[in-house]
Amino acid sequence: MAVPLIDPRDLDFALWRVLDAEQLTRYARFADHGRETFDAVIETARRIAEEKFRPHAAKSDANEPYLENGKVVLIPEIGEAVRAFAEAGFMAAHHDTERGGMQLPWTIQQAAFAHFKAANVPTAGYPFLTIAAANLIHAHGSEEQQRLWMQPMLEGRFFGTMALSEPHAGSSLSDVRTVARRLDDGTYAIKGSKMWTSGGEHEISQNIVHMTLARIEGAPAGVKGLSLFIVPRYRLDETGNPSVPNDVRLIGLNHKMGYRGTVNTALSFGEEDGCIGWIVGAPNRGLLQMFHMMNEARVGVAFGAIMLAYQGYLESLAYARERPQGRHPGDKDPTTPQLALIEHADVRRMLLQQKAVAEGGLMLALDLALRIDRSTHDPDPQVRKRESLLLDFLTPIIKAWFSDQSLVANHNALQIFGGYGYTRDFPVERIYRDNRLNPIHEGTNAIQAIDLLGRKASIHDGAAFAAVVEAIDATLAEAAGIAEVKLIRDATKEARDRLVETTDALMKDSTRIGPIRLLANAEAYMDLAGLTVFGWIWTRQAIEAAAMLKAGQDPDFARGKLAAARYAARWELPRSEQRATLLQSLDATLVDVQDSWF
Repeated sequence: MAVPLIDPRDLDFALWRVLDAEQLTRYARFADHGRETFDAVIETARRIAEEKFRPHAAKSDANEPYLENGKVVLIPEIGEAVRAFAEAGFMAAHHDTERGGMQLPWTIQQAAFAHFKAANVPTAGYPFLTIAAANLIHAHGSEEQQRLWMQPMLEGRFFGTMALSEPHAGSSLSDVRTVARRLDDGTYAIKGSKMWTSGGEHEISQNIVHMTLARIEGAPAGVKGLSLFIVPRYRLDETGNPSVPNDVRLIGLNHKMGYRGTVNTALSFGEEDGCIGWIVGAPNRGLLQMFHMMNEARVGVAFGAIMLAYQGYLESLAYARERPQGRHPGDKDPTTPQLALIEHADVRRMLLQQKAVAEGGLMLALDLALRIDRSTHDPDPQVRKRESLLLDFLTPIIKAWFSDQSLVANHNALQIFGGYGYTRDFPVERIYRDNRLNPIHEGTNAIQAIDLLGRKASIHDGAAFAAVVEAIDATLAEAAGIAEVKLIRDATKEARDRLVETTDALMKDSTRIGPIRLLANAEAYMDLAGLTVFGWIWTRQAIEAAAMLKAGQDPDFARGKLAAARYAARWELPRSEQRATLLQSLDATLVDVQDSWF
């Protein structure tokens, strides 16, 4: 029997008990909704994910996209699944009813989407990118662009991509060479090439809309000269339907170790000088606009990593309960029955690590979605500002720290299976390969760490950092005096104090030591901040678990939450001391080492 996509008790605990997401119905936009409609949406997502997404996960991995007569061929189940997703309204779920949406909170849309990521993260990549591209046009595009390009995306007829990286530049967007030349009718001739474009070529939609960064002729060098363009696979006729090809050419497919069902492409624009793009917003504002999609994608990549960790956890938990293996240390009698794997202490360690990352990550991803809803819809400008500041600081943490730790979780899942783990008899080897891409997707984790220390820790005179510390302090105050929570509260308080002390010290030293020395140890800062946030979300869960235990509600579930919090406090958070010591010493090991020494 297949494991569940998500333990429904856990989703309910995070969504309704810890986060109290039902509070969103107080906002006028969501006033027509209630817990019943939210639950119905999530149940519909679970059903479609189970029936249409999960069954072909292994098949799409074994049969990756290929070219036939110049066209990309995907297994048919991918198109069928995405059509079912769109027909159920999930492409447009959070948009206005006038646009065919349900005006759902982003929180509920993400709770629903978590099931598709858990079922088959490569197939979920197509709607994931399309939703993000449509949101970008909604935020920055003109009314005509929304009508011509966004609306067909919401209907599932057009799909979207991000066309950012280039073969010579990778993540270094300041080195983008794709050129845009203004034409007499106000459109632009686009010429250049793009690399690593997921969903860049296929036959499962009528059109593909590439959200493309390019440099208008004469624009400044670096990222300040980038503009954002809509560059479709096909241009539209007078009725708004795809017509002639737009000189967007497939150069080749990238064959990956994971995410094989998500076609990944190298593209050429304007080889025959016939590629037309429509500028979004003002010239030279492209990167600022693209951050709307990039930040959404970063949280989405992290959520995918977390759901892969979650699936690995549930698979290895089921196996550990069923698989007899060995006996307790000291039991030398071979005639005694073998124990289930879960009886062994080190297996329990690996299960607790997975549980802590998967369940903690799920809650944090939903927490950020809730903050997006508040930052957009709360009538109080101070609330909107505070939530935006929290999102600024927490986005690189969920992307980098949780994708790293989710991969560790999948490592532990595979280890529990032993030799079976690295065979195709079980899904954990595929899950591990899929997840290995996430520390690279949407800005490598090193870039996220540099962004966190170099920008987010000091942005708005430290206001984003202060907002996170304030939120942590509120949780610590709430946890005071609850005996079952003391261990995780105290460990989180120690990590919080180290983070504050270290951040203050680094900001004071930043001018003196310069950016190279400051950012050389950014990975350690990411780990320190990630551990602190990890403690914070587990303190919040422990508070609610203690209340459940006191009320006699599902005591085993509550004790499981408290055990995961205890694991986080004793096994993970103590690492914050070493990270703080290293950072405050301004260690120069990584700066001083010379390439000839390697």
